[in-house]
Amino acid sequence: SIEVYEFIKASAWRLQDSGLGIVLPPSLVPGAGEKRLGISISAEVPKSKKHERLGLQSLLKFKWELAIGNQKISQKEFERLMALQSPLVEVNGEWIALQPAEVKAAQQMFVESKTQMSLKVEDALRLSTGDTSTMGKLPVVNFEASGALQELITNLTGNQSLEPLETPASFQGKLRPYQALGVSWLAFLERWGLGACLADDMGLGKTIELIAFLLHLEEQGVLTEPTLLVCPTSVLGNWEREVKKFAPSLQVVVHHGDKRRKGKTFAKAVKDKQVVITSYPLVYRDSATLQGVDWQGIVLDEAQNIKNPGAKQSQAVRQIAHMENGTSAPFRIALTGTPVENRLSELWSILDFLNPGYLGDRQFFQRRFAMPIEKFGDTASLQTLRSLVGPFILRRLKTDKNIIQDLPEKQEMNVFCGLSGEQASLYQKLVDESMAEIESSQGIQRRGLILTLLLKLKQLCNHPALFLKQKKLDDSKSSGKLLRLQEMLEEAIEEGDHALIFTQFAEWGKLLKVYLEKQLGGEILFLYGATRKQQREEMVDRFQNDPEGPRILILSLKAGGTGLNLTRANHVFHVDRWWNPAVENQATDRAFRIGQTRNVQVHKFICTGTLEERINDMIESKKQLAEQTVEAGEEWVTEMDTDQLRSLLLLDRNAVIDE
Repeated sequence: SIEVYEFIKASAWRLQDSGLGIVLPPSLVPGAGEKRLGISISAEVPKSKKHERLGLQSLLKFKWELAIGNQKISQKEFERLMALQSPLVEVNGEWIALQPAEVKAAQQMFVESKTQMSLKVEDALRLSTGDTSTMGKLPVVNFEASGALQELITNLTGNQSLEPLETPASFQGKLRPYQALGVSWLAFLERWGLGACLADDMGLGKTIELIAFLLHLEEQGVLTEPTLLVCPTSVLGNWEREVKKFAPSLQVVVHHGDKRRKGKTFAKAVKDKQVVITSYPLVYRDSATLQGVDWQGIVLDEAQNIKNPGAKQSQAVRQIAHMENGTSAPFRIALTGTPVENRLSELWSILDFLNPGYLGDRQFFQRRFAMPIEKFGDTASLQTLRSLVGPFILRRLKTDKNIIQDLPEKQEMNVFCGLSGEQASLYQKLVDESMAEIESSQGIQRRGLILTLLLKLKQLCNHPALFLKQKKLDDSKSSGKLLRLQEMLEEAIEEGDHALIFTQFAEWGKLLKVYLEKQLGGEILFLYGATRKQQREEMVDRFQNDPEGPRILILSLKAGGTGLNLTRANHVFHVDRWWNPAVENQATDRAFRIGQTRNVQVHKFICTGTLEERINDMIESKKQLAEQTVEAGEEWVTEMDTDQLRSLLLLDRNAVIDE
């Protein structure tokens, strides 16, 4: 039989190439039908760990057997075959060629099996996604998972969908069907101790899904320690408001500002809280303080902020996440609206934070995936990578058929932005000086002074440069609104969206156009009162119909508020407020009218801690003001007495976002 084996290996294919017909048993024909010595594995979660949070590194209970094709063979049978001392053996009526390397590996496995072999959750996942196909140098010909492990694998590999969770009883709102599914997905991965990246499109409600998930944990009685939520400085206030609005039962603390607690006083202050919100710069600056707490979980909002693993804030986040709290590491969730799979280095950073080591170290990842995919367009590597990371990324798009039906046609959202230190001191100074003047005047003069003050404060809330009549914008750090606007526009453009930006100040439109063109790297249109009719028509036509046309159109509220049809836009930004819902709605309807096929997201910017926030609260509640009073624009403010006016204009120092 050795001669036969040598013939098959060395000569059969030569004879075939010469045109001679060679008939071999199917099990010896190289390729799909060839039967080889391999290993069959069955695995499950150990009983002792049924109620523990597992993780990728958790050990599984498993059993392995040698197999040839689908036929399992015992150690005794294997030894019988070895005794034949032939590379060709017959098993159940089929001829099999035994490769020397595989025979050696099998013998080695019998020696090691009692002591050195282990199977982790991570290995089981790799086997089921096809990333790994060997164990102990032998091909895995069959892998069976049972019980909870099977549930994990079928859910993660998308062969079975999760049931949406019941909305937590204390959640103050209603989850849309896809959001309820997002919450159950987060809960499922948390139960397994696996990190999750929620990457839904902007505006689909990642914030709400996360808040509902935390409430779910609370209702399950497992939210015993605080959760650390790290976000860009620009959205600190937004997060705090959303948590208080949707989950008033959760105790929330914002770790920010020059009066923030440090060290042990911080640890003591947050002990009985459920959510602690802080910003990326502070994670690095206060890392010692933050490491002094046992966190239940770490959540990164706008997780692309850790895309550079060498950056100080990325390293600080990882250090905090690696702290064990008693028995287990904190759960990890990353929220991002940008499609991470398009940038492989970013994908690695986020996934390595979520599930450390799962994609190998950075060098390995570069070699195994990034280089072959980005340089050589290797589709097989891309497919493997997708199946590896797919289980940990949930991304739903606004355009998905089943999402569209869940969305209202128009979503209105308030975007709360803090003030920079510069804005705050200018605001305070302006209010102090103006109030002294207002107090000593009356009648029409007093009303004029109040309206002028409102106008200046609005300009200041946009950006100090507008208020100070400067010719250009240097950076977004001087203004909370500009910082947030830029972030949101970057995300919208990334998703292929179109946006309208409304302002009541033509000067602000001019400043914005120049600044945003530079930052976003593309042409931006600006339509205002002085735009000639022909130019106006050209702009509208390019925005509406040109496939390569500009994606952002800035309009002054008066010029662009009526008579234009701009249905290509699916985002509308009101960067400064008219405080007259009728005027704002009319402007919004440029995008939201017949012919609009997508849902429109309306973002209304409000500076926290200023008159903008208070007037917004008054308009929203409409309790203090009858509808018609509000409709009248800003005149009603001039009717206030001095004390009312003072409390309306009062600056809340907590809203300042300087680091």
